[in-house]
Amino acid sequence: MADPVAEPAAAAAAALRPLTFELLSRLSHERFTSGEALARTLGVSRHAVMAALHAAAAVGVEVFALPRQGYRLAAPLELLDLKRIHAAMGKAARRIDLDAVPVIDSTNSAIAARLSAGAPSGIALAAEWQHAGRGRRGRAWTAPFASGLTFSVGWRIARTAAELGGLSLAVGVAIARAIDHFKPKRAVQLKWPNDVVCEGRKLGGVLIESQGDMLGPLAVTLGIGLNVCLPEEAAAQLDQPVTDVAFACGGLVSRNALLARLLTELVDVLDAFHAHGFHPLAAEWSRRHALAGAPVRVHPGNGTWYEAEVRGVADDGSLLVRRAGEELALHSGEISVRRRP
Repeated sequence: MADPVAEPAAAAAAALRPLTFELLSRLSHERFTSGEALARTLGVSRHAVMAALHAAAAVGVEVFALPRQGYRLAAPLELLDLKRIHAAMGKAARRIDLDAVPVIDSTNSAIAARLSAGAPSGIALAAEWQHAGRGRRGRAWTAPFASGLTFSVGWRIARTAAELGGLSLAVGVAIARAIDHFKPKRAVQLKWPNDVVCEGRKLGGVLIESQGDMLGPLAVTLGIGLNVCLPEEAAAQLDQPVTDVAFACGGLVSRNALLARLLTELVDVLDAFHAHGFHPLAAEWSRRHALAGAPVRVHPGNGTWYEAEVRGVADDGSLLVRRAGEELALHSGEISVRRRP
């Protein structure tokens, strides 16, 4: 999701403190908890409790406070729980070294730095909130605090840079499989090259960044942003139609359960891609193709847009279109494809 307000977001992040997150994890939206009890349990003053919860407003979390009753969340809030996530991943937990932080500038930047320093394949980092996340083509990506999943995975792949064209599509397959596990009532589709959509609205996206020799092997950072339960006021501020997993599934889905499933599916998909490239996943991606056979406008990064018809995807992840009777293969780069009005 595009977000032009980077400086206020960074200021809000700076205002937060570890005590804020600890308190939020102990509050419920169904009942009040006394400030005195919270202070006693955490070994801090009641004033510290009040100040820390006041800071929650910086990331849009509303907390009700009533004299002699205490504090209550205005809406349900599920924070990330590493123990729950690991337990739900089963055998895949052996392949992923997951960490979670309350707030960060960019999970992709953090993972890329760790890979550059020699970290092994399978490192992952999730954040409750990131204030300088990046999307494709230099756009910003952000989501309200604890309303979605923003995480990155570092993976080492014995493939050349030229063979990475289908990787964002492969990751899209993993995301769609993970959501399917929760039996969505509306179809989850994929839009070339890196979007996950539902009924034409953006549900999530993928950002792939790599480092290493062009001829391989490569250290790849897979950045994923997924709307899980997006507040209406936040969606209204965005410059494109968006939706969330709650809409697709017809109800709330646990962020912890969903992240566990996403990481599990990613392990399977990345193993397949490492061994065989995008080819074994191409047919599955095509079945979910949101623009299959559609008339579209193709917007090259440095040129004038033109009209074409989508034909499908190739085994290397390129988009096949027909323009004035000519078959073209589009490679992601700076190209954007939109359904023709």
